[in-house]
Amino acid sequence: MLVGAAVAVALGATSCGALNPTGGGGGGGGAAGAWKPRGDVRMIIPFGAGGGSDLAGRATAAGLEEASPGLNVNPENREGGAGAVGYGFFMSKQGDPQTLLATENALVTMPQTSKVPWTYKSFTPIAKIAEDGSVVVVKKDSPLKSCMDVVDAAKKRRVMLGLAGSVGGTDDVAFRMIEQKTGVKFARLPTESGSEVVSALLGDEAEVGALNPGEVLGQLRSGELRAICTSAGKRYAYPELKDIETAKEQGIDITYSQFRGILAPGGLSAAEKAYWIEIARKAVNSKAFKKYATRNYLQTDGVQLYGDDFTAELAKKETELGAVLKGVGS
Repeated sequence: MLVGAAVAVALGATSCGALNPTGGGGGGGGAAGAWKPRGDVRMIIPFGAGGGSDLAGRATAAGLEEASPGLNVNPENREGGAGAVGYGFFMSKQGDPQTLLATENALVTMPQTSKVPWTYKSFTPIAKIAEDGSVVVVKKDSPLKSCMDVVDAAKKRRVMLGLAGSVGGTDDVAFRMIEQKTGVKFARLPTESGSEVVSALLGDEAEVGALNPGEVLGQLRSGELRAICTSAGKRYAYPELKDIETAKEQGIDITYSQFRGILAPGGLSAAEKAYWIEIARKAVNSKAFKKYATRNYLQTDGVQLYGDDFTAELAKKETELGAVLKGVGS
């Protein structure tokens, strides 16, 4: 109900165009020279200041500016309804190539769990630029040494998970996948932030937690917490994380990460779409974006996709999540 109300507010704030499918061709190239932005560009961030999506959106905006001298990309937070307000406002910008959105998994999970008038098909996917897998952690003296140990424990007793975010969030989905693959059920302690998950673990309110690397690296270094696996598709290359096995390596056949990407409104011309794809390709190699990715321990090698390739991955995620989130939400 709250998400529905947020959508109504966002769509009512300004006139909304028709739901158009993604326009234009699939890649960058020479066609990009046929169109360039006139004046400032807005980067909509559908979450509040200071969070992971805000940091991603601002770093992406800075990378786009660095990739195209003279381009001004202004970040604009439009939070509310777990992202519904921002995406709802973005729906009103159909055909407007001067507005972008810093997108993530909510693009696919929200239509699965809430009554919103869009899917990824309503927009123009430009680029997937990074992934952010969950690190599963336990307290230093926990008898659990791997994620398979967590599964085995859940077959015999109640195992409490500390998870940040709402139903359909990255950590929630990863553990739903584990439940479906193994037949176990976990108890859940929902929290508002990664710091609350850390507190729950250290205070023995939760036995197992899932966090972004940047949220828990301090506790891993101090030895207060131990990492037992990640939900990422491959191991992190960073020295501090390279020895953490993936769930798949431990015999649990799941992979799920938060993606970070760039979305444009639906109804763009081929030239407008091609321009943004070309600039996005350059932005991921900018100093601003590389600094952000390194500081936040994101995975970038081998995960970046553009245009139609990004759209194809979103279609795959929609199908996959449809089975995982069936019956969840309204």
